[in-house]
Amino acid sequence: MGDVAGKGFREVKPVDVVLREVLTFIKHTPNVTEVNLIDAVGRYLAEDVYSNVNVPPFNRSAVDGYAVRSIDTFGASPTNPSILRVKGYLPVGEEPGKYPVNQGEAVEIATGAPLPPGADAVVMYENTGRRGDYVEVYRPVAPMDNVSRMGEDVAEGELIFRRGTLIKPWDLGVLASMGVVKVKVYEPRVMLMVTGNELVEVEDTLKGGLPPGRVINSTRFVLTAMLRSIGCIVDYVKLPDDEEAIRDHVSKALINHDAVVTTGGASVGRADYTIRAVGGLKPEYLNHGLAIRPGKPNSVAVKDGKPIFMLSGFPVASLTGFEVLVKPILLHMMNAVDEPRPRIRGILTRRVATPINTRSFVRVRAYLGKDGKVYVEPLALTGSGVLTTLVKGNGILTVPENREGYDEGDEVEVELIRPLFTEQ
Repeated sequence: MGDVAGKGFREVKPVDVVLREVLTFIKHTPNVTEVNLIDAVGRYLAEDVYSNVNVPPFNRSAVDGYAVRSIDTFGASPTNPSILRVKGYLPVGEEPGKYPVNQGEAVEIATGAPLPPGADAVVMYENTGRRGDYVEVYRPVAPMDNVSRMGEDVAEGELIFRRGTLIKPWDLGVLASMGVVKVKVYEPRVMLMVTGNELVEVEDTLKGGLPPGRVINSTRFVLTAMLRSIGCIVDYVKLPDDEEAIRDHVSKALINHDAVVTTGGASVGRADYTIRAVGGLKPEYLNHGLAIRPGKPNSVAVKDGKPIFMLSGFPVASLTGFEVLVKPILLHMMNAVDEPRPRIRGILTRRVATPINTRSFVRVRAYLGKDGKVYVEPLALTGSGVLTTLVKGNGILTVPENREGYDEGDEVEVELIRPLFTEQ
C-alpha cells in the first residue's frame, strides 16, 4: 500500500508510477448498455464491430456518364471516336437489369447507380459527345474505370470499429451503411461523494444567501460534467466530515457502482477523513498523494478490483486529479485511450518556478500578439482553489519532474483547452 493517512506525505510518487501500479489491481469491467445509433455519439464501444455486408453492396458508377464495355472503347480518340448506341438512362435506385449492355451499346448512368449487366466501366460525360440515340466516346477506359467496386468502402467480415473506440458523428454514417441499428457501449456508473461540513449546495443559497464561513459546492458540478463527458452515469451524495459515514457509503457504493469518486478529506492531518475511511476498508491498493502541482493530496485505492478516487476538495486541484488519475483509469477500464488535445508553441511572458521532482500543471493564457507571435502568460502559480484560472486561461503548460520551471522568453509548448486568444 501507499502512504497511510495520518502519517503525512512521506514520499509522494510520480503519477506515471502510480498509474502503472494501480492498473495491475483493476480487475473490474464497467457496465455495458445497448443504445440506438443516434445515442451512441460520445460513447465508447463495448464490442468489436464487424460488417455483415459489403459497402457499396454492388458495383456502382463513381461519375455521371455512360456505362460501357471497356473493350468497345479501346483506341477511341477525338478524331476516331467509338460510337455506341444508348439504350436508356439508369438513375440511382433503378433496377440495373432492365438495361443489359451488349457489344456496341451504352447506358447513360448517374453517380451512385448500379452498373448494368455486361458493363465493366463508365465514361465521364466530359469525354463523350451525344448524337441522338448514339454517344461518341473520345477516350478509352480500362476495366472498372470510374466504378466504385462492391465492398470498396467496407468489406463483408471486415473489422470496422474496435472495442474502446470513441464514436464520432461521422461514424454513425458508416454504422448505418452497414445496417447497424444499435451498438453496445460502456456506461460506467460512478458514485460521486463530496465531503465537507463547510459546503453549501448552490440551490440552498437562492433564498437565504451564503452563510458566513461556508463555501458553495462548485466542485460537484465540475466533476459531474467531466465524468459525463466520458460516458459515465453519475450518482451523487454529500457527506459530513465523518470517517465512519464515509467508510459506510463507500463500501455500499462499491456494490452497485463501477467506481467511486470522493472530494475532500484527502490531505494530511486531522482533516483527512476520507483517506482514513478508505484505508479502513482494507483495499488491495492505496496510494496517498501524488508528485503533482496542484493536487498533491489526490489519491487512489482499489477495492474488489474497482477504483476509489480520493480527490482534493479544491476545484482546480480536483480537476487536475481527474485528468491524471480518474480519466486515464476509467478509459483503461473501457479499453480506450484519451484523445490528444491541440498543442501550440509560444513565448513565455514571465518566469515559471516549480519544485523539482514534481510535475506541475500551470494554467496559462495563450494569445496571438500584434506582432504575429504566440505568447504564453502564466496565471495563478499557486493556489489550488483559484477558480478564475479555469475561465481566464485557455491552456495548460506542463512542467516535467526533471525541471524547476521555465525562464521568461523561453519557447514552451501549451496544451489548448480553449481557442487561442487575440491580443486586444
